[in-house]
Amino acid sequence: MRSIIALCLAILFGNLAHCQTKGVKFVEGLSWKQVKERAKAENKFIFVELFATWCGPCQFMSNEVFPLEQVGQPINQNFISIRVQMDSTEADNAAVKKWYADARAISNEYNIQSFPTFLIFNPNGEAVHRIVGANDAPEFVNHVSDGLYPETQYYTLLKKFEKRPQDIYTAKQMLKAANIAYDESTARKAENTLANSLGTDELFKKENVHILLAAAKFTNSKAFNLIRNNKEKIDILLESPGIANRTLANVVVNELFLIKIDAKHEPNWDSYQSELSAKYPDIDFVPMFKKIKAHYYLQVKNYVAMKNTINDYLSSEDFTAHQLNTFAWTIFNNSSDPECIDAAISWSKKSIIEDPSSAFLDTYANLLYKKGEKDKAIKWQNKAIEMASDDDRPIYQETLDKMTKGIKTWEN
Repeated sequence: MRSIIALCLAILFGNLAHCQTKGVKFVEGLSWKQVKERAKAENKFIFVELFATWCGPCQFMSNEVFPLEQVGQPINQNFISIRVQMDSTEADNAAVKKWYADARAISNEYNIQSFPTFLIFNPNGEAVHRIVGANDAPEFVNHVSDGLYPETQYYTLLKKFEKRPQDIYTAKQMLKAANIAYDESTARKAENTLANSLGTDELFKKENVHILLAAAKFTNSKAFNLIRNNKEKIDILLESPGIANRTLANVVVNELFLIKIDAKHEPNWDSYQSELSAKYPDIDFVPMFKKIKAHYYLQVKNYVAMKNTINDYLSSEDFTAHQLNTFAWTIFNNSSDPECIDAAISWSKKSIIEDPSSAFLDTYANLLYKKGEKDKAIKWQNKAIEMASDDDRPIYQETLDKMTKGIKTWEN
């Protein structure tokens, strides 16, 4: 899903859709020393997820992002990946306990304060990049890929920026990396360098306006207020109607709303939305709240409410193909309500128009099959097989075989 609320949105959503493709392969059973030795021997970078058992965004990444082929393929190719539990519980097994000392050392050395945090180390075991918070698959892959190159690595840029804080090019790169690392202090310094060096007129040139969007992480930032006072101008510059409003709404919701949500009790959506609208009457929060509600209903398994919310949302601003596929696949596996199935089919059909990938075609075929349209389902499943990678083709073939034999392909 789009990174509308990169750090916070996923707090609510722990048990999302099962994915059909192979994802990130996390190495188990090695010590931190052994991981670094293996990385050096194989000349691979190290991808480290630091998580806590109580962390909703961590569950979001585990359930929805890491299982995806589009995430697993580039990470498995370039990294040795490990997961490190940063809290301790009575249920911890021997493998988790074995990592307690290293987990504390990593936390202290890299000042880990939020979860999930992702650290990237080069083949020599040196920390070069940092990512904080949950993101959707495409953006997360981009963030991880930044860890491979010195010009985009957070820790590498930080050293350069501290030596030359007035260098405009370094400040541009630093601003992006600091925001991804959730380093507010450094992001503000880079923002000030750019604001002072470029000036407002320069910032509103097409090649620089993205700097404003990247810098607007807090409501009291200069970038937030510049965007707020120039929404139409930014939309025109980026040829993306509504992008300025969405950026502003993201910032406000992150800062003022999500901290109030108790996932065990449905929020008073209208009350919270009215509260934010009263404080920021020039920002439209309706699309944002519809998206948050859809994810909330997904988490609590109220599929009828989720269906109604998504259908309502589609009339104002579309979900991405990935989001639509996620919702559709969840309905497929968990609901037999005819209206929900029909709605999921419409979302799935829209997703494959935007992105006819094998996974999305597989979702569409499975939904048609669950509805009882066997012949159409087999036709689309064959298309999924044609599009699939060599690794995934057997998975889709197994589904096709079940369809042919009239065997159920869904979990619930």
